[in-house]
Amino acid sequence: MIHSIVWRRIDKPGHEYCLLREAENGYRMSGVAIVTNDKRPHCVEYEVQCDGLWRTLRCRISEHGGSDRIDFDIRHDEAAWTLNGVEVPAVSFCQDIDFGFSPATNLLAVRRLNLSAGQNAVVRAAWIRFPEFSLEPLEQSYTRLDATTYRYESDNGRFKKDLKVSEDGFVLDYPGLWIAESAAR
Repeated sequence: MIHSIVWRRIDKPGHEYCLLREAENGYRMSGVAIVTNDKRPHCVEYEVQCDGLWRTLRCRISEHGGSDRIDFDIRHDEAAWTLNGVEVPAVSFCQDIDFGFSPATNLLAVRRLNLSAGQNAVVRAAWIRFPEFSLEPLEQSYTRLDATTYRYESDNGRFKKDLKVSEDGFVLDYPGLWIAESAAR
């Protein structure tokens, strides 16, 4: 299985390329986002490794914003989440990684939860806040409305979007933020 997608940012300049492949013991998602925030360019490269049940095991992020560079190595096992080798207790009960700069990681929850139409699930994500690049807990709710639509909510329901997704779980339309320009299997 190899899937790829290109998104365009709607509310500000930006594009992202993401590649999803089946790995030996699960799945690997990698990509690069070129985005602007407060007129400052950012190039964010990432790789997420999941097991066969779509549980996040490891995430690597490199961000280049001007002369600054951020490198994150995030690991998750049953006991803890670590960031560059240091345990982060605030996200200890989180199930998924979520990027604040990208629609890519919504796929992880969509695939892991595997909801039927009408079902809802509340999850906690280890959220990479953007552009701060801090690792924080974020409670999220996913409700599958129909075969191609999920209602995503966070911030106690103050942030709400109806996401259109492909049959593979990639977000095709994240209203007001991202739109898929092309996708391939």
